[in-house]
Amino acid sequence: MKVIADNWPVVKGDYIVGNPEARVAVVTLASHLEAYPEVALWGSSKTENLGVEKIIVNTISNSNIRYILVCGAESRGHLAGHSLLAIHANGIDERGRIVGSEGAIPFIENISAEAVERFQQQVVLIDRIGLTDQEEIRKIVDDYKNREEAYPEEPLVVCSLKKRQVSLVAPVSGDVIISGEFVMDAKAGIICPAESL
Repeated sequence: MKVIADNWPVVKGDYIVGNPEARVAVVTLASHLEAYPEVALWGSSKTENLGVEKIIVNTISNSNIRYILVCGAESRGHLAGHSLLAIHANGIDERGRIVGSEGAIPFIENISAEAVERFQQQVVLIDRIGLTDQEEIRKIVDDYKNREEAYPEEPLVVCSLKKRQVSLVAPVSGDVIISGEFVMDAKAGIICPAESL
């Protein structure tokens, strides 16, 4: 069974890739802390919408990731950590709003409810918001990096969902055209087959 998507991580962001086979990823929220290479991904997230979406997309496209340590200083106003915990616990409503989030703009617009559900099933969040002690973070990572098996389903790679209507037969303008078959959603940093637009 395939456990890591081709070209993983599939969405660019403010992170460092460590060991793709590790069971834990670390989100340092608004803090920039020295990366520990024993994790699958290590990076910050300051927003309750695109930041949360990128975490979900990169997590569900690697079935090895079973835990996410949420640490570092919370982002003011946006409450990215609180929103990540809320989407994991409660999901999104029919409008894409993260249920229970107190962030400024807690709306998920570029991924489906199916992707959110997969995220909820695949990982356990370790809530240590506010923790910036590097040694304590490393101890938590060491405790979780080899726990459990990979998630028992193949990686789920999702493309962004467009809210607007697109009536092009083939892409000729707008987002980045990679080839006749692929385009990139520049806002989300996701590469998709042209027909999915």
